[in-house]
Amino acid sequence: MLSRLVSGSDRSLDREFNCTVRLLDDSEYTCTVQRDAKGQWLFGQVCQHLNLLEKDYFGIRFVDPEKQRHWLEFSKPITKQMRSQPPYTMCLRVKFYPPDPAALKEEITRYLVFLQIKRDLYHGRLLCKSLDAATLAAYILQAEIGDYDPGKHPDGYSSKFQFFPKHSERLERRIAEIHQTELIGQSPDTSELNFLRKAQTLETYGVDPHPCKDVSGNAAFLAFTPFGFVVLQGNRSIHFLKWNEVTKLKFEGKTFHIYATHQEDQKIILTYFAPTPEACKHLWKCGVENQAFYQFEKSSQVRTVSSSNLFFKGSRFRYSGKVAKEVMELSAKIRREPPEIHRAGMVPSRSCPSITHGPRQSSVPRTRRRAVHISIMEGLESLRDSGHSTPVRSVSNSNSFLRTHGNTAVGGNGMAEFSEDSYSPSDSMLSTPVFNEHSSDQVNVCHTNGPRNIQDDRGTELGTLDRARPLGVMSKGKGIHLEKTRPIQHSPEKERVNAFICSLAHLFLVTLALLFALLLLLIALTESELDLAFFRDIRRTPEFQQFHYEYFCPLRRWLACKLRWMGGHLINK
Repeated sequence: MLSRLVSGSDRSLDREFNCTVRLLDDSEYTCTVQRDAKGQWLFGQVCQHLNLLEKDYFGIRFVDPEKQRHWLEFSKPITKQMRSQPPYTMCLRVKFYPPDPAALKEEITRYLVFLQIKRDLYHGRLLCKSLDAATLAAYILQAEIGDYDPGKHPDGYSSKFQFFPKHSERLERRIAEIHQTELIGQSPDTSELNFLRKAQTLETYGVDPHPCKDVSGNAAFLAFTPFGFVVLQGNRSIHFLKWNEVTKLKFEGKTFHIYATHQEDQKIILTYFAPTPEACKHLWKCGVENQAFYQFEKSSQVRTVSSSNLFFKGSRFRYSGKVAKEVMELSAKIRREPPEIHRAGMVPSRSCPSITHGPRQSSVPRTRRRAVHISIMEGLESLRDSGHSTPVRSVSNSNSFLRTHGNTAVGGNGMAEFSEDSYSPSDSMLSTPVFNEHSSDQVNVCHTNGPRNIQDDRGTELGTLDRARPLGVMSKGKGIHLEKTRPIQHSPEKERVNAFICSLAHLFLVTLALLFALLLLLIALTESELDLAFFRDIRRTPEFQQFHYEYFCPLRRWLACKLRWMGGHLINK
């Protein structure tokens, strides 16, 4: 009897697991999840815990063992999306930035978006000029500690706060000056609202960059914003496409394609290369979701998209949530008493500290702090000529994305650029922590601004060909046939030649089989009346229709004409 009870308890433990979700204020919510529970259930539990109704702007993010980040899909079971064993740790983050965050209906939603943008500012994703930076930081001070009080706030009190990856004493004094003179009497919710209004006007608001390389091997960042798709190189935008101009997003392996119709029906195709196939697929899914959320009027207009070419289905994905217009319409119907907000601004944060114990320690020597500050801030001010810019990583990590070139003196014109010395595919710019973020053993992918080294990409193939080259010479020799009375000695070289020939024959047969299968599929698609869902999806694609009318039908008519001519010629003979 006791053994039955023990075995029954073990089975119940196998059917459930613990899941911890780190919230935007760095507090944690832990719950017990059934093994077959879907992502929607966990997200609903988190939103219920926060008393959040305008929840469609948010999502849950997690990191797989290869340090690649993913958004939790709500329509799939949680366990089928994970590549590790429970318990699981995830993070709540803003997935779709509101086009106008100040217009959000409820204060709790504005507060959570405020925490996300504050996190973006701290980690260097939200870039701005020095004056705007001081204003934003002063709003944070006012929201977290209230009005300036000389008895509670001694000289240099703003240095105890870490607002940016780097800032100087001059900027700290400017922050304190704005806080002491311009924000007196503002309540926390008013300061947060003003913070959102200010952040919305910045050029890097809502930018979530993905590292890539262009066809020349130059480093670039792709980002999806509430207003469209942007390509960033250095600190400037080189391409910006509105969502209604983007016609298709596609990926194959590490290659990501953007099809768009730009000014005056000019069709363009942009091609970029992600660090890994998983990073490319994540980039593609983020693009599909952002386009569906911001572009469509109704969620019923969203269709399943495929990453494949004509005959290969590849990855299929459909955004299953509400679109931005529906979210705003539902928000306008909310009628309830505003929920109580527990602000946690005075609690030191693990990944985005608001206030630290003791004075802030600069990451550069004091003799260079002023020069570095001027170099960075003047570089950030150069963003006024750019539509968007690539955010930078926090200096708390070992590899900083922001570097200054040259020994800039006071008043110099040093430009802030984005370092491509190392980048981990897991380092997506939304600040989901990798819970070991101070460790140095991260996967590094080298980004260079020069052309791609073809020798590096083809090292394996070239080495294989170099080793196989002598084998071709050996195969031409006839020494092994000179003495027929002796048993044939199979040398290792000949065995490798035989294995190589067998592999080529196998590849040839597989290719023939695939071509034959494709021929049968083509005949079934074009000539049969089969009305299967698989065939319907292919027949409705623009690529298939173009192929059918512009290539297949003329070819079929040409073949029929030739067959009739040959038949008539044979009959006449």
